[in-house]
Amino acid sequence: MSQPSDMAAFLRIVETGSLAAAARDLGLTASAMSKQLTRLEARLGVRLLTRTTRRLGLTPEGEIYLARSRDILSLIEAAEQDVTACRGRPSGLLRVNTGTAFARHRLIPLLPDFFARYPAITLDLTVTDRRVDLVAEQVDVLLRTGALGDSSLLARRIAESRRVVCAAPAYLARRGRPATPEALLAHDCLVLRGGARLTVWPFRTASGLQSLTVRGIATTDSAEALRDMALAGLGIIRVSAFIVARDIAEGRLVALFEAEHVSEEVPVWAVTAPGRHRLPRVQAFVDYVARHAGG
Repeated sequence: MSQPSDMAAFLRIVETGSLAAAARDLGLTASAMSKQLTRLEARLGVRLLTRTTRRLGLTPEGEIYLARSRDILSLIEAAEQDVTACRGRPSGLLRVNTGTAFARHRLIPLLPDFFARYPAITLDLTVTDRRVDLVAEQVDVLLRTGALGDSSLLARRIAESRRVVCAAPAYLARRGRPATPEALLAHDCLVLRGGARLTVWPFRTASGLQSLTVRGIATTDSAEALRDMALAGLGIIRVSAFIVARDIAEGRLVALFEAEHVSEEVPVWAVTAPGRHRLPRVQAFVDYVARHAGG
């Protein structure tokens, strides 16, 4: 077997979690797959996997080899697609992960036109608000809003939004519309979990910039759930404008303190692993979302 074939076989073993499953995927017998892994480990002079009757586990050397294998195989795939791209349009399976709010309000409405332009691409879309390990979960493109942590991954800023403070007419009828930003301290302000900064809302006042630490009866880890809470009349929220733009336009929510509220830009990022960003299907998708996702 060639070294890339060895890498691909090792990667499939890790992904499927067993020699037998990897062998089936690659059209080999389980014994042939076991021998290939043994030869690979003998050539490298290290154990890559710990094998018991119940499970396979990566050794520290296996962790290193796995990460490098993914990078190398991605580069090989990108090179082959670059060479053959002139014969056709971007194609293949594209794995994308994004948060619930961006998926619903920005990404999914774009998909009909995207597929019309790129019919040879198929999409595996996962939607979650938890932190995702792009490499471990085999994601081609991670779409996220807000600040990113330090990383060796590649991030491209594809859109931006601003935050808006709003509440449902039912809440304002029950509790009264706050006359000043300071009055928010006596209201139920619903916030996202994930950092103290999300509970600090900045406003321009007569005495200058003022940051108010708000609180309320509920928190959540989902921006979409936060919107639903506001629509249900539970309190006042501060979220990216794209999440509530239609609700405000159609009167289900009311924007508050439009002149006084200070909104930082909320960037939207497309994050990819080194090597995979050059795949034609990845480039096509990221370029398309960057053109059409809007602010």
